[in-house]
Amino acid sequence: MPPRLIFTVTTDLNYDQRMQRICGSLAAAGYDVLLVGREWAGSRPLTARPYRQHRLRCRCHRGKLFYLEFNLRLLLFLLARRATAWCAIDLDTALPVWLRARLGGQPFIYDAHELFTEVPEVVARPRVQRLWRRIENFIVPRAALAYTVGPALARLFEQRHGRPFAVVRNISRLTEQELPPAPAAAPAGGFILYQGALNAGRGLEELLAAMPQVNGRLVLCGEGDLSESLREQAGALGLLASGQVEFRGFVLPQELAELTRQATVGVNLLRNLGLSYYYSLANKFFDYLHAGVPQIVTDFPEYRALNEQYDVADLVADLAPATLAAALNRLLPGGNAARYHQLAANARRARPLLSWQHEEQQLLRIYKELTRTSF
Repeated sequence: MPPRLIFTVTTDLNYDQRMQRICGSLAAAGYDVLLVGREWAGSRPLTARPYRQHRLRCRCHRGKLFYLEFNLRLLLFLLARRATAWCAIDLDTALPVWLRARLGGQPFIYDAHELFTEVPEVVARPRVQRLWRRIENFIVPRAALAYTVGPALARLFEQRHGRPFAVVRNISRLTEQELPPAPAAAPAGGFILYQGALNAGRGLEELLAAMPQVNGRLVLCGEGDLSESLREQAGALGLLASGQVEFRGFVLPQELAELTRQATVGVNLLRNLGLSYYYSLANKFFDYLHAGVPQIVTDFPEYRALNEQYDVADLVADLAPATLAAALNRLLPGGNAARYHQLAANARRARPLLSWQHEEQQLLRIYKELTRTSF
């Protein structure tokens, strides 16, 4: 029997590209994989994957009651399952997964997609942050294997907990599709693309405020805590009536990949609302790069380090609407054509060097090592 791995998240599995890559790679390597996530009232049917999937439906959808209900439902679900090892993605599923692993005497794995105690929603509430820090201090030392998405976060976890953290970067799988040569200038009729959660600290309010001064159209793919307020802001600025801003909602990964290839500029904007954002390395950075799309990115350490090596983005020091408008206009039609061509060409050259095909080798190595020592 192949080793059976169970992974747990609070996301809708159809849109969690990171877990699709991780579970797909492990399944292809011969592991029996089950990914457990969350079902929303409006969730689409599960997309077929080379591993098993299950979604839990909750009556509560946010806040403390959601986390309590989801964790109780998750524990009951896990108690009826058997596995060789149990992996929690972030702290919000960690306690029931650790308990199930402990009851069965199997290894517990901690996958830190982010520094959960430092995300904006937690940092803004000191009592909540203290609770999650206690959970982190309890969980992390008990993991047989721990890994995260970037070198900076790995160093921070190691400093906090005195234990090694492996790194498996959140990079897209490179498709065999060849891109055309880099355009000499931004194509007319293109658009600015944001992909990801519509949550606090993503620079979205500032981006909308900048749009009246931008010579282009903005498409946002995703939903989140700010979905309603951002639509209200765009409406008040006249951006919806004019068609300059479009909210696409949730977009399936294969559809999003095609949309990204059509974009003129990608945006990846974060406010420094906590160490999780400051040391982040989002998959959208690599999605834009793989599509050969120049991007505007906040000048944070991980992005700066990559950009110093590959020069695929223009970094912005702040999120003032005037700063964003100027940066976007430089890369849009009528702006700096030479700079646009340079970034697009560099992205095409960097594609083969930054891909999930490389990262999955690290993933398989650390799971093989766990297999060798624990199973």
